[in-house]
Amino acid sequence: MVEVFKGTTTVGIVCKDGVVLASESRATMGNFIASSTAKKIYQIADRVGLTTAGVVGDAQSIVRMIQVESKLYNMQRGEPMTVRGTTSLLSNVLASRRYFPFMVQLLLGGVDKKGPQIFSLDALGGQIEEQKVVATGSGSPTAYGVLEALYDPEMTIEEGATLAVRAIHNAMKRDSGSGDVIQLVKITAEKYEVVDESVVEKIRQTL
Repeated sequence: MVEVFKGTTTVGIVCKDGVVLASESRATMGNFIASSTAKKIYQIADRVGLTTAGVVGDAQSIVRMIQVESKLYNMQRGEPMTVRGTTSLLSNVLASRRYFPFMVQLLLGGVDKKGPQIFSLDALGGQIEEQKVVATGSGSPTAYGVLEALYDPEMTIEEGATLAVRAIHNAMKRDSGSGDVIQLVKITAEKYEVVDESVVEKIRQTL
């Protein structure tokens, strides 16, 4: 039986000095909680991350492929692939499988010479550049309510991290398919940082 994420909440936020990606860690199969520690955010390159929702096997296959392609590009060109370039490659891969599609919904975000960027991609390869905030999954309606109400284009990445945690935290309250641990990643021009769970919990305690 193929394991499917029936419920998920992922969030992406464009800040003035970077990008924030967040998700929760619950994986469900129908009404059964299959895992409370599912990984949904992956590092693709030095300054690029990807959030996943959908069929686990499909998502993991795509992550492995795009990580390898990104490394090969860097080795051959002597420079990293841009965020938009990585998104276009991923979009082409998804579009090429439209008759037997990868059942995924993805957010790809990062920082390059053009600054912070986030793109959303559907299973058939459609790509949209998100200028402010974006959320995916069954908990996204609740997450969007928080994001739209509190987002500020001039917010710093630290403020964006707090907003992302708040959005996921509230989604977990109302969506049974989202829960357990909040995963948080901050990407700036200097580094890709996976925020420690204890730090995330401290943020949650202030909400």
